[in-house]
Amino acid sequence: MKGITQALLFAFLLLSSWASFAADVELYVVRHGKTLFNTVHRAQGWSDTPLTAEGVEVAKKAGRGLKPVDFIAAWSSDSGRARETAKLILAERDKSLPLQEREALREVFFGSFEGDTNENMLTVAGKKSGYASSAQLMAAFNSKKVDIVEIVQMIHAADPSGQAESYQQVAQRVNKVIKEIARQAQQQGGGNVLIVTHGMTIMTLLHELGDKAKTHSLSNASVTRIHYTDAGKFIIEAIDDLSYVKKGSQLAVTQ
Repeated sequence: MKGITQALLFAFLLLSSWASFAADVELYVVRHGKTLFNTVHRAQGWSDTPLTAEGVEVAKKAGRGLKPVDFIAAWSSDSGRARETAKLILAERDKSLPLQEREALREVFFGSFEGDTNENMLTVAGKKSGYASSAQLMAAFNSKKVDIVEIVQMIHAADPSGQAESYQQVAQRVNKVIKEIARQAQQQGGGNVLIVTHGMTIMTLLHELGDKAKTHSLSNASVTRIHYTDAGKFIIEAIDDLSYVKKGSQLAVTQ
């Protein structure tokens, strides 16, 4: 009888351990493909331009590279460039998966700087904080003298319309939506989740999760992988990963 009890206890512990592991969630956070405004270096937050031919191609490559990943859910921001990228990624799959959209996954809102040149926006923002030019400000960012928090705050403070988002506003909505998406996937039993969003949004998320070292822009269609444990903890596993695009490119050649 004692042996049977021990065996049942072991089986229970094994099943509990498996259930805990199975409830883990892997978030594949993808930056959208290259757009017209990316190409001409204009501020693109809540404003939107379509993917370029290059942007469409890199999204397709990412889709082919991600094809072996069994996604249980797919999300994007409600911006056209993110939606289009997500649909191109999902189109490479054998099994259809509905795309869900969340406004909270949008890029940082740049207020009256929307559609302006990046150089002018960063120059105006930088001068208010003692930087003579956008180049000087970005040099400070690349050398880790300035972080994503300060960049967003500088733009917020410099916007004459007062509409540009503060870092706290961005962080609050991004933290909330990522937790909601992760918890919903966990309630489904765990698994892989595709999230297509934007560069500064992802950088804000990384900063909030403890990565303070990100000091350059994320590549279009790059993947940032974040593990969400059964205990409710986020663990950054990969940042700005272009291996899926590379794999998709190789597959296109062999097909």
